[in-house]
Order: sequence, then C-alpha cells, then structure tokens
Amino acid sequence: MNEDIRIHSWPCSYYLDTSKQWISGRLSLTPVAIKFTADKTGELLVNFHLSSIGEIKKESSNLIFSSLTILEKNTKHWFSSLQPNRNVVFNILEHFWREQLLSSQGAGAEAAALQSTKGKELTGLLTGSQKRLEDTAKVLHYQGEQFDNIMRGLNKIEGDMDVADRLLTELESPSWWPFSSKLWKAPLETKPKETATVSDSKNQEGIIIRIPVIITHRTDSNVKPGKLTLFASGLEISDCNSQVIHRFESKDVDDIRVHTPYEISVRQRFIGKPDTSYRLLSAKMPEAIPVLEMQFSKKIQFLEDALGFVGARKSPQVDLGTSIWQAATGLLGGVAQPDSPVGGREGVDNDQVQLQKQEKISQEEAEELKQILKKLKGLALETEAELERQDEALDSITTSVDRATLNIDKQNRRIKKLT
Repeated sequence: MNEDIRIHSWPCSYYLDTSKQWISGRLSLTPVAIKFTADKTGELLVNFHLSSIGEIKKESSNLIFSSLTILEKNTKHWFSSLQPNRNVVFNILEHFWREQLLSSQGAGAEAAALQSTKGKELTGLLTGSQKRLEDTAKVLHYQGEQFDNIMRGLNKIEGDMDVADRLLTELESPSWWPFSSKLWKAPLETKPKETATVSDSKNQEGIIIRIPVIITHRTDSNVKPGKLTLFASGLEISDCNSQVIHRFESKDVDDIRVHTPYEISVRQRFIGKPDTSYRLLSAKMPEAIPVLEMQFSKKIQFLEDALGFVGARKSPQVDLGTSIWQAATGLLGGVAQPDSPVGGREGVDNDQVQLQKQEKISQEEAEELKQILKKLKGLALETEAELERQDEALDSITTSVDRATLNIDKQNRRIKKLT
C-alpha cells in the first residue's frame, strides 16, 4: 500500500509557535502520517507519524475557539478554522490514529516487523490469500443455498402445474366420463413441508468481515463512527452501539464506488424520492474491498484514486520479489503432487532445504507454509467443485423455467377454449 496516498485534506489554520502567528493551509491525512502545508509558500510545516501521537483533543480558550490539538511526543500542535467543521476532522483523525496503534501493537511490534524474514512475509501473504479464499467459499456457499431454494420453488411450481393440468382435464372431460372424480384428488400433502424447509434455512449465513468505519449519510457534513458488516447476502451499517442504521441486501445495491483504498460509497436508487447513499471511510477498508469486489463485481466501480490500489493488489510479486514466489511455487508443487518423484517426501525436503538456504526460512516456517498451502489447495478444489455444481444448477433452472413457460402457455390456451 502506498503510504503517501492522501486519504483526506481539510482547509484550516495552524499556529506556528516560532513566529507566534496563524498560517493558512491544508491539513492532510495519509495512512501513516499527518501533514500541514502552508498555502502561500507551499512549505511543509508539519509532518509526523500517527504512532508518535499521544493525544488528540478538542480544545478552546479565550483567544482560540473551536480548535483541535494534537500532542506529538512533547510538542502540542494547534489547528483552528477547520472545514467543514471540527467534529468531522476529529472523528476521522482519531479513527486512523487508534487503528494505527491497534495494527502496530506498539513500538515493539514495529521493531519486530523490521526484523521479519522472507519466510514470515510469505507466511503472511499466504495467510491473507487463505482468508480471501475462505471468504469466497462463504459467498459461494450462500449462493448455492439460494440456487437450491430456487430449485425447490420451481419444483413446487411444477407440482402446482400438474394439479392445474388435472383440473383442466377434469373440466375438459365429458360429464359421462366415469373416472372424473378421481382427478380431483391431487397429492398436496408434501408441498407445505418443502416451503417450511426453505423458510428455516433463510438468513442463516454468517458474518464474512466486520470493520470499524466513519459514516457519512448522503451529503451531510457531519460524520459519526460505526461499523460495516459484510454478509454473503448483503451488507449492514450500524452505529457504535451495534444498532442497525441501514441494511443493504445484495439486490438493493445499485452501485458501489471506491474513491480511495480507504473510502467507498454505497447507493440504492429510487424513482420519485432521494437515493439512499452512505459514504464509508475506514483504515481497515483495504481488507473489505476484495470481498465487495467479489460480491458486487458488476456494480463496483474504482475511481481514479483507487486504480493504483487495484494494480498493486493484483501484482503482489512486486512487493515480495520473484525469488519468494519461485520458492512458494516449488513448495506448492511438492504438496500438490506427493506421489511424483519431484513432489515426493524427498522433493519436499529438498524444497525446504533450498528455501532455508536461499531465503533463510526456518524449519518451523517451512512446515507452516506447507500446511497453509495444503489448506489452500483443499479450498481451491472445494471452490471449483461448488462452481461446477452451481453451473449445473443454473442449467437445470433455465431448463425448468423454459418448461414452466411452455406449460403456462399451453394451459392458458386450454383455459381460453373452456371460456
């Protein structure tokens, strides 16, 4: 992720202690830092890391009204005349500051991250891939349940049409026909049980991901903290007290715009009344965007500032180097083909030795990588099988719909003859 990307900027004034005067400029927030640039000179007067912040407060005095103060180590920075207002800037800065502290887990975590080996980097990458594949499997599982429900509904329709066909045959038969009374006795006992099964399985999907967000409703200038929860069937926006503000079912979402890797907007259009639109900003949004892209592939749109995020996410080799991916490919080959001479136990041991020599991967890291790759292979096979099953289900649904349409047309013609 590009650490220089600008998440937000606000016009404001900064109190320069050296000259004892207020300087007009723009306060900017990046994923890891806060900056202030003077308007007249273009000079960067403030630039410090989020992890160095000790406190963010809303303050005022006899001379300074509606100000925001940021305590950075032993220096206190004053910002005033914030637009659109102080509360908006405070909520956003506090959100990213707290998430930065939680993600880094203190200075000790940063020091450990600097000493991380290639094995740890590769393990983290594959663990993230495993999480994304698990999310995909959850969505596909829910879609499979929806297909099963559709098939049950179509089977019920076919059963009802059989009953209608018998009734029409009874009406069309002459009055002297001796077996006409039997045609009214249709097997209706099993139908309610199927509908009960459908209703019991509804809304049983689990949570895919939940992240803290800063919420803006439509074009309101006020923002408030809350949560975004992604389900296989849609998404839900709630406040800090877990009270639901709005829930979008998948069919209700008309478009999702990715403004930056950290900010999206979700909209549902209406005719004759205002659209329902929410703008969501979060330090954890890069984790949710891949899930949204998978669920709403035809409705999601990446704007100009977010296109770099897509390119970086789709080419992870640039970040970790070609050698790591070559090592992972060799290890994956050993796991995927255990019976082959190259992929046997001896081949796996050779791969592990080669990994340890070239990338300084320990025995424990090599074993962990092998287990993750096994899980990835299993998830990939399950996902492929589910996709094939859903393709077959779609073909069956299409055939059933075509058959039902023909039967309806045929029964309509028979009804017209009777009337």
